[in-house]
Amino acid sequence: MSEKENSITPTEISLHQKSRLLELAFSDGFRFKYPCEYLRVFSTSAEVKAMTQPVHGKEMVNISSLEPQGGYALKINFDDGHNTGIFSWSSLHELGVNYEQNWADYLKKLAAHNLQRGEGRLIGDDGKVHIKLVYFIELAKLSGKNEEEVVIPDSVTNVATLLAWMRKRGESWKERYADDRVQVTVNKQFSEPYTLIEHGDEVAFVPRPKF
Repeated sequence: MSEKENSITPTEISLHQKSRLLELAFSDGFRFKYPCEYLRVFSTSAEVKAMTQPVHGKEMVNISSLEPQGGYALKINFDDGHNTGIFSWSSLHELGVNYEQNWADYLKKLAAHNLQRGEGRLIGDDGKVHIKLVYFIELAKLSGKNEEEVVIPDSVTNVATLLAWMRKRGESWKERYADDRVQVTVNKQFSEPYTLIEHGDEVAFVPRPKF
């Protein structure tokens, strides 16, 4: 570890349990929001690193508590009982910087083991996932309604795949539902692309402000 890496320390630590996010600001100016699932999947514990297949089925995992380890690391206790991951400040910083590539590699590993996210999610009595869509401002004009109940296909498991499905409604939808044009909340909480979509969820679409 370089002297520069060793000097990077958190200046702010915030746990958002309702959103299942851990937020850290670092002394070099970087700020990251880590999904609890991401930290659970990339736990630094020896038992996780020794597994032959990737950790999966942790979409709904949360952090139950945090325990500072001196001035060098953070022990993260998860509500599924996993409590042996001790994350150094440098490892947390690296996980933040490399989030997109790490997550893409993780999804590839799931596919290689015939696993997928969303397994075990809530479904309706008919075996389908029924959700409520709520539209705001010009998105309501585009859809011709303020809200609607829909059944989503099996391929739609999270916010990213839901947006991709919405874009298939037409050229105007493709433009208005681009990632940089719309904000999405799930059950009135701002979401991330990986946020799981389950039966009974309320998903709202809000146009991003133009600057």
